[in-house]
Amino acid sequence: MDEVLLYRRPGARGWGTRNHVLVLPLVASASGVARALARGTGATWVEHDYEPTPDDLPQNRERIARTLVGFATNPNVAAVLLVTDTAERGALLDPIHAAGQRADLVAVAEAGGLRGALDQGRARLTPLLAHAAASHRERAPAGALTLGTECGGSDALSGITANPALGVASDLLGDAGGTVILAETTELIGAEHLLARRAVTPAVAGDIYRIIHRYEAVVRAHGEDIRGANPAPGNIEGGLTTIEEKSLGAAKKGGTRTIREVVEYAVRPAARGLVIMDTPGNDIEQMVGMVAGGAQVAVFTTGRGTPTGCPIVPVIKIATNSHTATRMQDNIDLNAGLILEGLETLETMGRRIYEAVLAVAQGELTKAERLGHREFSISRYPFAVLDAAAASR
Repeated sequence: MDEVLLYRRPGARGWGTRNHVLVLPLVASASGVARALARGTGATWVEHDYEPTPDDLPQNRERIARTLVGFATNPNVAAVLLVTDTAERGALLDPIHAAGQRADLVAVAEAGGLRGALDQGRARLTPLLAHAAASHRERAPAGALTLGTECGGSDALSGITANPALGVASDLLGDAGGTVILAETTELIGAEHLLARRAVTPAVAGDIYRIIHRYEAVVRAHGEDIRGANPAPGNIEGGLTTIEEKSLGAAKKGGTRTIREVVEYAVRPAARGLVIMDTPGNDIEQMVGMVAGGAQVAVFTTGRGTPTGCPIVPVIKIATNSHTATRMQDNIDLNAGLILEGLETLETMGRRIYEAVLAVAQGELTKAERLGHREFSISRYPFAVLDAAAASR
C-alpha cells in the first residue's frame, strides 16, 4: 500500500498536504486588512469581492458561508485568522471552531480602525503561527488524499492526452482508497448518459442527470441553448467544435471507476472513490469549491495554458501538448504531449501523474506554488431564476 507523509488534523478534518496559516476576510471590505496582516509573517491570505447586501438571497448566503467555512477548515490549513468589518459579521467563527479548527477573529470596527486591527490581528496571528510550527508530518495511507481534477483552456488534444492520462491517475488513487472529485458540471453536458451508467446506484445516476439538466435549465431561462452549441471562444481556437466534444474529453479526468456520490458545491464528499461535485465551469470558482469540499491536492490540465493556482492547495499543471509545455515551462509541471509523440503512453503518463500527486502531497512544490499563485473567487448561487419560475407556477 502506498504511503505518504501528511499533517494529521483533529476530529474529522483528515490529513493535510500543507501546513498553512490562513488569513481569511469574511467580507470584501476586510480584504485589504487581511493582506496587510499576512504579508511578511509566513501566513497566506485570500481576497474576494463578496459583500453581504440586504437583498441577498438566503441560498446565496448559505452557499458563500459553506464555501468560506470549508476553505477555512480544509486540512491544509493548520489555523485561520478571520477578518471582518464588524463583530456581528463574524458568526462563521462558531462553525469553524465546531469543525475542530484552531481559529481567531479580528473585527476592524471593534479594534478601532485599521491600525488597531493590524495591532490586534498580529497579536492574534502569532499564537496561530506557533501552533502551525508545532505540527509535523506523519505516515498516512495514500487513500487519505482527496484529489481535485480540473481542465481549463482546453484544446483538441485535451481529451486525447492529458485528461485520459489524469483519468489513469484518478483510477490509481481511487484503487488506493482515495477520493477523486470530478467537477465542472457545464462541461459534462452531453456525457451525462455515459457517466450515469457508472453510478453505484440508480439514485446517484439520477443525481448526475439532475445537476446537468439543472444547469441546462438555467441557460435556457436566459434564452440560450447550450446543448449542441459551440464551446467557449478559446476552446474553438484550440480546435474543439461542440460542447459534447469538450464534455466527452473533460469527463475522462475522473477515470473509469464507479461514481459513488454527487455533492453540491463546496460540500465535502462522504464517499471514497470517484465523486462528482456540482460546480460552474469557471476555473477559479471550481477550484475553490473542490478545496472547500476537502481536496488537499489538485491536478489541472490545460491545452492553451491557463496559469491559475490556489492559495492553500498545491496545483499540478499538465499541458496537453509540447508546444504549450515549452512555451509556458515556468507554469507547466508535466507534459502529456509526449503521449502524442510516442514517448509516453496513457498508462505511463498516468503513473507519472499519480507519482507526482504523491510527491507533491509530501511537500514537493508545484510551479504554481513557486510562482505565488493565490487565485480565489466564490461561486454565487446560480439557480435563483429556476426558483422564481417554480414559485410563479
